[in-house]
Amino acid sequence: MKNKKIIFMGTPNFSVPILEMLIKNYNVELVITQPDKKVGRKKILTPSPIKILAEKYNIKVIQPVKIYSDSKVLDEVKKINPDIIITAAYGQIVPDSILNIPKYKAINVHASLLPMLRGGAPIQYALMNDYKKTGITIMYMINKLDAGDIIEQKEIEITDDMNYDSLYEKLSNLGKNLLKDTLPKIFNNTINPIKQNENEVCFAYNITRHDEKIDWNDNSRIIFNKIRSLDSVPGAYTYLNNKIFKIYKSIIGEIDYSNVKPGTIIQQNKQYLLVKCGENTTLKLKEVQISGKKRMCINNFINSRNYEGIILGENND
Repeated sequence: MKNKKIIFMGTPNFSVPILEMLIKNYNVELVITQPDKKVGRKKILTPSPIKILAEKYNIKVIQPVKIYSDSKVLDEVKKINPDIIITAAYGQIVPDSILNIPKYKAINVHASLLPMLRGGAPIQYALMNDYKKTGITIMYMINKLDAGDIIEQKEIEITDDMNYDSLYEKLSNLGKNLLKDTLPKIFNNTINPIKQNENEVCFAYNITRHDEKIDWNDNSRIIFNKIRSLDSVPGAYTYLNNKIFKIYKSIIGEIDYSNVKPGTIIQQNKQYLLVKCGENTTLKLKEVQISGKKRMCINNFINSRNYEGIILGENND
């Protein structure tokens, strides 16, 4: 299949195993990724993981700010005349003028079982919404968010020990393997795409600062899911003594304190802080980070201090 010309569009680490597979098996002529971004406190201009990988293999990279209105991108795609365009977590809607060029059209590797969780944060929302399964969908791209016909799907079980990072890695590798198996079928015209059921559509829009904040009036299962869906980036947060207090790992508790206000730290030991949640439930906080400090386990965080009785979440924001 080395004779097949591919243009790849992607940006984050999720896309890296997919591009590596394509480089090994096909002729990747061009990579399109998001512009370099300023990262960290020092605002260092940093290329995307996909750009780093492409340059390692001396593949041409272009980084349009807005692909929809960049005529130079269209000209470049026309010049290459690819057999297929493949996207995976690229981050922009691609116009029809580009999508219609390849002989085998343009396809997307999406981290959900479409039509569920269209959008930019399907992994976070699968965990946050307590889904028992998710997966990868390979679909044709159209000029509408994740709405094209489905070519292939494969599902994976979501267990309570999974967080965002671990599910992200599993889905990335699942996407790589499913795409590897699917591309020969596309090139041999042995696929049977199906239309998405619009009655089953739901969206996973990008996570906002509001989505990251913990509401201690929610029950412990809801809060547990929010915490693991944002571990390790950006982290679910609350307030402790008016300081931002991020929580990365937790376990659902079993002790009922019916007369205590939600958010109250009701018990501490070397393994956890026990916090009252809504509906008379509790949560054990295992790994946290206070503003200005590093992420740490509870034993190191406590360091002989007593937090029992403090109410989390109280702040003037």
